[in-house]
Amino acid sequence: MEYTRLGSSGLNISRIALGPMGFGDGKVPFWSWALPWEDAKGYFAQALDLGINLWDTSNVYGAGSPEEIVGRALAKTRRDDVVLTKVHQKVGDGPGGEGLSRKAIMEQIDLSLARLGTDYVDLYQIHRFDPHTPVEETMEALHDVVKAGKARYIGASSMFAWQFAKCSTQPSCTRGRRSSRCKTSTTWSSAARSRRCSPCSGTRA
Repeated sequence: MEYTRLGSSGLNISRIALGPMGFGDGKVPFWSWALPWEDAKGYFAQALDLGINLWDTSNVYGAGSPEEIVGRALAKTRRDDVVLTKVHQKVGDGPGGEGLSRKAIMEQIDLSLARLGTDYVDLYQIHRFDPHTPVEETMEALHDVVKAGKARYIGASSMFAWQFAKCSTQPSCTRGRRSSRCKTSTTWSSAARSRRCSPCSGTRA
């Protein structure tokens, strides 16, 4: 296995990650195709044997059941693993069940940690940009998650360049813990839309 650094951080990760979206509770609506633990554990064992140490999941996958499988699979190797999960998508009807408000972030990180069976994740990511919540609120909440020891790094997934730039230039981010990872959409159409976006203003050029 080849290894590299996580973004601009010093964290050493495998170049290949296992994304357990396809594992979980098949009784969850729209998730009937997911593999339960008995079928999934062999994939984790093989990944560990191959040197994979990066595990990429989300609170929205399978109503959180893949997070439970990740926690179960890595229970004996947690110190050697790099676990990441995400927040934003709708997972509940209450005010903390969707989006990137302070309430949602604080509520969902605790629920994810409980399912993963750990007291921290290595990387906590914004799954999508939230146009309904001030960026300052989101980044301050993420900063506090890191300060509380519940995440080692923060990052972003599937965002336009101007959205990531707007997040990463907030005072709570620049004063000491800049976001370390940005996983962006790579389709041609989204790349074209990204070029039409003003870098930081949030408006179309």
